[in-house]
Amino acid sequence: MQDPFYTKEKKRKPKAGMLAADAWLDSSLYEFWQTLGRGYTRYQDFMSRFHVAGIKRFFVEILSDAFSFGAIGAVLMTALALPAFDIIDRGAFNKAEDYSVVFMDRFGNEIGRRGIRSDDSVALDQMPDYLLKATLATEDRRFYEHFGIDVVGTLRALMSNAQGDRGTQGGSSITQQLAKNLFLSSERTLERKIVEAFLSVWLEWNYSKDQILKLYFDRAYMGGGNYGVTAAAEFYFGKRVQDISLAEAAMLAGMFKAPGNYAPHIDLAAARGRANLVLTNLVASGFLTEGQVTAARRHPASAIDRSDDINSPNYFLDWAFDEAKAIIETTNAPGNNFIVRTTIDTTLQSYAEEAITSVIREQGEQYRVEQGAMVVTDTQGAIRAMVGGTDYAKSQFNRAIVSTRQPGSSYKPFVYAEAFEQLGLTPSDTISDRPVCIGDWCPQNYGRSYRGQTTLLSAFAASINTVPVTLSIKTGRDAIAQLSYRMGLRQEYPVTRSLALGVASVSVLDMTSSYAVFANRGYKTQAYGLTRMTTLGEQLVWERDADGPRERVLSEQTVSYMNQMMHTVVTGGTGRRAAVEGVPALGKTGTTTSYRDAWFCGFTGNYVAAVWFGNDDYRPTNNLTGGSLPATAWQKFMAFAHTNIEVMPVFGVDFEPPQPIIADADPDQLEEVIERPPSLKPAAARKLLDLADRLEAASAGTATVRETAQAPGSGPASL
Repeated sequence: MQDPFYTKEKKRKPKAGMLAADAWLDSSLYEFWQTLGRGYTRYQDFMSRFHVAGIKRFFVEILSDAFSFGAIGAVLMTALALPAFDIIDRGAFNKAEDYSVVFMDRFGNEIGRRGIRSDDSVALDQMPDYLLKATLATEDRRFYEHFGIDVVGTLRALMSNAQGDRGTQGGSSITQQLAKNLFLSSERTLERKIVEAFLSVWLEWNYSKDQILKLYFDRAYMGGGNYGVTAAAEFYFGKRVQDISLAEAAMLAGMFKAPGNYAPHIDLAAARGRANLVLTNLVASGFLTEGQVTAARRHPASAIDRSDDINSPNYFLDWAFDEAKAIIETTNAPGNNFIVRTTIDTTLQSYAEEAITSVIREQGEQYRVEQGAMVVTDTQGAIRAMVGGTDYAKSQFNRAIVSTRQPGSSYKPFVYAEAFEQLGLTPSDTISDRPVCIGDWCPQNYGRSYRGQTTLLSAFAASINTVPVTLSIKTGRDAIAQLSYRMGLRQEYPVTRSLALGVASVSVLDMTSSYAVFANRGYKTQAYGLTRMTTLGEQLVWERDADGPRERVLSEQTVSYMNQMMHTVVTGGTGRRAAVEGVPALGKTGTTTSYRDAWFCGFTGNYVAAVWFGNDDYRPTNNLTGGSLPATAWQKFMAFAHTNIEVMPVFGVDFEPPQPIIADADPDQLEEVIERPPSLKPAAARKLLDLADRLEAASAGTATVRETAQAPGSGPASL
């Protein structure tokens, strides 16, 4: 029986689109693989044309590997050369280790040098031919033939090193050595050598051979702080490089390899042995004959004695070198070699040194004091002398500049000057000398006594302590400190209750600058030691403006009051030992707690000077006061300095200069005074000497021609 709920379903026929897609996919895949197979077959047929066998295959494999390794090597070399590219892109040479500065005194005479010794002012064609040949024969015989890298020389050096022979000639060319000097450090690594090679090629592309050789002669280190053959010739032989002999040129050429070993001031025997080897190289390279070098072998070069350098004003030169470097950095001066004109007076310098050392020698043991310092300027601030200690050879520490000590009572002029400026006081005004306290601090006078009512003039001359403390309470200690800074003190110090008694940190140089304000009618007078700077080629780098604006620090009335008071210190106060007969001397003594420091600072109408005595380890002296040794040394110097000069008056001080005594003399018996000829610059002197030599040679030639013309048989028929 048929199920009444059953319904017969009709089967669905697949759609024709799906069958067509399936067929297309199958056929496409088949065609793709067939096409790929045919393409591969064609590729095989094409590549079969390059198939080689036998001996040809060997060369092809070698060439293929060469290209592969060459590509790898090129990538590696490019990576290693990137530092060289960066150096070239910067385009800046290495600075020399330091600057080279020649210092002249106020009259233009050389007084010393600081920094490296370098001179690039001599052209290559002015240098002796045998110096060039000696250098090329020893350092790089194929210099004018290679492209910056001496392949032959490098291979020879490698073979020599492999055999354990150090050799006499390095593998680096002159260009490579120059590249190292100009751009690189002295480290010995493979990477640096590769960079050096790239830089050498770059130098050859951008500079001529002569330019490279000139740079090499100017930048090579020659020992003893000298860079370049010109500076080395002057340092070792005391000559211009144009005037050196063959033996001296050989010695210079031998120092390029190892100046520390072959410099004549280090080992003269080694230097002469190396020079003899250079002479052998000259003969072996064909530059000279054995006969031409025989005299140089028999008479080797000797270095000059430079012991005179110890007599230079070395403390001043150390300070001046720092000042010069600051100017060079500020002005971005070209090059590294400079000539600086200073304000130093060598005669006054010797007076100052003698004043300090003689006092220490005579009374230093008695007072248990070992060191002293002095700075002298004129009334406009130009430093004429600087003594930083008793013996520069034993200690280069400059106590006139670096050391900062308490000035004691020599600080009191700042206190009194501020009181005159702010409170309108006068030296004749009275003030009470009585005990005074600031909190729990109660200063006492020397001798622990008090005068009661006294004038400011008397209190200053006797160096009473309570009076300046009282004045500092009225004016304010901050105002006093600010005045001291305006007058010339540069070292900052804390403003304490004891400031009025000189509890501050000052240098001898700054105290001199501060007292110069009183000598210069109240204008700021900062001490200076340099006036002009030029390059070796006389190109002006910097010059001090002598007519610049002046800053007034104190009124003329205050200066007049202070000068009267400081004059009283010398005539009847604590500084009587500083009195100079026939000279208006002014100043102030200073003594610190436990007698650790003793000062005398003062001036005349001609000079300003500050003197300090003490010990480097702050050890107390034996009751040394500012009125004893410092005043004595100050007086010794001023007595020397005012000999045979016009004594100038001091503003605010009544002074009549002594009339010179002119002795009667017979005019017929007077000797003729020979005046000093005007000084010539070295370059001008050399030109005059060259001109004289030429005139002499020309005169000799003319005389020879005249004698020949007058001789028998010298007519036209005999020619």
